[in-house]
Amino acid sequence: MKKLRFDSPGFEEELRALYERPSFPPEVGKQAAAIIDEVRADGDAALIRFAEKFDHVTLTPDRFRVDEAEIEEAKKALTPAQRRAIRTALSQVRAFAKRTMPRNWQAEVRPGVTLGEKFEPLDRVGVYIPGGTAPLVSTVIHTAGIASAAGVKEIVAVTPARRDGTVHPAVLYAMKLAGVTEIYRLGGVYGVAALACGTESVRKVEKIVGPGNAYVTAAKRLLYGEVAIDMVAGPSEILVIADESADPAFIAADLLSQAEHGSGLEQAVLVTTSAPLMEQVEAEFLRQKASLPRLATVDRVMEHGLFLILAPDLNRAAEIASRYAPEHLEIQTVRPERLVKRITAAGAIFLGPWTPEPVGDFCAGPSHVLPTASSARYFNGLETPGFFRRSSIVRYSEKALQREVSVIEAFAGMEGLAAHGRSGTIRVKRF
Repeated sequence: MKKLRFDSPGFEEELRALYERPSFPPEVGKQAAAIIDEVRADGDAALIRFAEKFDHVTLTPDRFRVDEAEIEEAKKALTPAQRRAIRTALSQVRAFAKRTMPRNWQAEVRPGVTLGEKFEPLDRVGVYIPGGTAPLVSTVIHTAGIASAAGVKEIVAVTPARRDGTVHPAVLYAMKLAGVTEIYRLGGVYGVAALACGTESVRKVEKIVGPGNAYVTAAKRLLYGEVAIDMVAGPSEILVIADESADPAFIAADLLSQAEHGSGLEQAVLVTTSAPLMEQVEAEFLRQKASLPRLATVDRVMEHGLFLILAPDLNRAAEIASRYAPEHLEIQTVRPERLVKRITAAGAIFLGPWTPEPVGDFCAGPSHVLPTASSARYFNGLETPGFFRRSSIVRYSEKALQREVSVIEAFAGMEGLAAHGRSGTIRVKRF
């Protein structure tokens, strides 16, 4: 745990280190690249080797894909309450996806000039579902659920197998409901590489979406261009802005909710204007931590990724939050709706004491796949338009082209592209 105070020497330098945090350590990228190269070269054989090495499970190509019988059995393993929770979350996430669906349009924007946009859903999308330290059932809903709402025809999921070779039943049940068409028990970098490069058993996809650990994040970045990706979404993080009105128990619980994720690279940050609140949150964090089952995980984050920051005022707190650009931002102040106007970058923003970040993780509606490591400054979270191809529509009448052909000629001359100019002029004046 590290405490930073605005009135202490070196405060700005310590903040700068937070703002410039990497998505993953450099050595992770090298290791991910080596795995990708092997999958590209050896296909299924490499997948077999890596399943044994990383997930400690022996697979053969005919066992990569989860069959219908296993999917049907999964439903029986869940309680009615669990099935109901999955259905509720899926319904609410799909409802939000439908509200944000891109729409085809055309309009005459100038006399004789019609412009517009045309959207078509992608044909084949891959979704990565983490399954290492925790089976992220909700991630199925927040990726595949949106893809199916968008009309994607083929949704291919990869997720690590457990040591007995099975996939967690709740994950399988959620995949079935969310519209996944193919499920492969392949995890980590090698699973992502199989989606991007294709193998004898796994046909490549057009785009890969979904969060993952530092290695999955590195793999997606390395494979960008060979396949489309949603964003660079690495280990989870949360930043809470709070004033003296906030409840320290609420804040500590919210910080712990991200600290328990498991890689040890997560970050949990409090920015407050109240010195007493900062001390109270520290005490609450330690008290609540003691009752959690994933103590080793939380301890790693507490040592390296927990920051309590004292700011002089809320305007400065908003500036710190915007430059940090957190994956998740909570505002627990007297008037959060005022302060949110000063926030310029965050993956998702949660307003008020009754909006804990996990509502976004599970059931609120917007996707929980969000940019991390300050990349919210230039990436958006996963959204419905990300599952579409966009084409612009342009139509000119003869008179419209005559009116604007001089512009074409001028640009063609400036750029030294004579054939470009002729393509316009030949239609209105023969040479």
